[in-house]
Amino acid sequence: METKSIMIVGVGGQGSLLASRIIGNVLLSQGYDVKVSEVHGMSQRGGSVVTYVKYGDKVYSPVIEKGEADAVISFELLEAARCLPYLKKGGKLITSTQQIDPMPVITGTAQYPENLVEKLKSAGADITAVDALSLAEQAGTSKASNVVLMGVLASKMDFPDEIWQNALEQCVPAKFLELNKKAFELGKNA
Repeated sequence: METKSIMIVGVGGQGSLLASRIIGNVLLSQGYDVKVSEVHGMSQRGGSVVTYVKYGDKVYSPVIEKGEADAVISFELLEAARCLPYLKKGGKLITSTQQIDPMPVITGTAQYPENLVEKLKSAGADITAVDALSLAEQAGTSKASNVVLMGVLASKMDFPDEIWQNALEQCVPAKFLELNKKAFELGKNA
């Protein structure tokens, strides 16, 4: 099998590490060689965080170059736009519609771009945009929007639901498991 690439992008504190662990667990359980790498920006200051996941028969490096990602999963809309150049032609962009103002917007030196979903579509992206924050709150906590997006991803990948459920059980602390399973289901059905 050729190597496949998934980029997970967001803002510090949105749960990209858990998301990459869930995806990695699913892929490892299916016998793939998996490499995961995190690139931290100013994550503790609300800056961009990027995680690379590559899988296949044999993976030598987790790094994803521009035009290589089979999928980009974005926890924040502006991050989806920033990472669009990494998506390969025919790749899938899954994004939350959540908007988190970056520092230039907070300080008033810039404005948050309008109509980003439409702009991404017009740029040719195969985009699935969901209000992951609202779905997470429906599940019980805003902190589960990352797992909502894992549900959306699961609906686009050809792995049995039991594999995803097992990954959730392996990666999510027991006291938060039921809430995250609910978030996952809401994302899968979004």
